[in-house]
Amino acid sequence: MAEALRTAPSAPRTAVAPPAGAGQEPAVVPLRERYGVRLAAVLLVALAAAVGILTYGNPATPGSRGYWIIVESRLVSVGTIVVVAVCQGLATVVFHTVTNNRILTPSILGYDALYRVVQTGLVFFLGAGAATATDGVGKMILQSLVMVAFATLLYGWLFTGTRASLHVLLLVGVVLGMAFGSMATFMQRMLTPSEFDVLTARLFGTISSASASYLPLGAGVCLVAGTVLWRRRHVLDVVSLGRETATSLGVPYRREVLVTLTVVSVLVSVSTSLIGPMTFFGFLVAMLTYQIVGSSRHSLTLPMVCAVGTATLLGAYFVLRHVFYASGLVTVIIELGGGLVFLVYLLRKGLR
Repeated sequence: MAEALRTAPSAPRTAVAPPAGAGQEPAVVPLRERYGVRLAAVLLVALAAAVGILTYGNPATPGSRGYWIIVESRLVSVGTIVVVAVCQGLATVVFHTVTNNRILTPSILGYDALYRVVQTGLVFFLGAGAATATDGVGKMILQSLVMVAFATLLYGWLFTGTRASLHVLLLVGVVLGMAFGSMATFMQRMLTPSEFDVLTARLFGTISSASASYLPLGAGVCLVAGTVLWRRRHVLDVVSLGRETATSLGVPYRREVLVTLTVVSVLVSVSTSLIGPMTFFGFLVAMLTYQIVGSSRHSLTLPMVCAVGTATLLGAYFVLRHVFYASGLVTVIIELGGGLVFLVYLLRKGLR
């Protein structure tokens, strides 16, 4: 089976040419060549935005010790953006693959609501001071493990039963998300105004609030999860064909979906632990990736979604920080744009 997947036919060559003159043959550009040019262009945009964030508006003298101290402090934001963009982009693309539906996002399984319950519970039971004092890598690991354990138990229970169904999984995820949201709202109403202010700052996703101590762990987990998905890219191509087709081709569909959803839960938990919940960012960069690539092959979409997500988030952060001086609104603007794209896609394409 692995041999068959590796030797799958390559993408066809597509004729892309402007109207040619009389007696002139239209140019034929290979798909991979056009893909390489587009990927390089997106990466250049991301690199330019990263350099702009690190150097633009630096009040210190270039090359001085103060200059590099400021660059180093900004490097934490750039690193956080890259990790979050890669996690969200990869998680959304492979989630679309296993659900065979491009309007769904991993947040539909209740990850964001579970994060709100965990944060609200910390403030509710320990108090605002104790919750702040426990910040650190240990807390990030703990809340990530809680989210991954929840997802793994949910997937294992639903996919090992006699009525295993992805639609049941999504329905249960929606219901649990509503239940977690209600629990969080109930506890929030019992907080004092000062505690509620502290909690609101935690639930509001901000890039500048990310800690440098979180980056090595987050980047390491993101790298491992991304490597797992890349090594399974050919299997994911078969999974995207549907249960019946994948099973007939010898792919253990249920196991592959379970493994993929577990990796998705790891990626989303890392992203959420770094800057908080982001509902529509992954959907936005996934839609842009599909338009740029023009193919659903994971060997093309996985690298491109990482590049597009990084360029989008870095570009938005640079513009809002240095043009509008509103760096705290980056996630708000991104989520607003993603939500609008989601509504437009839903109205044009429907539930497909």
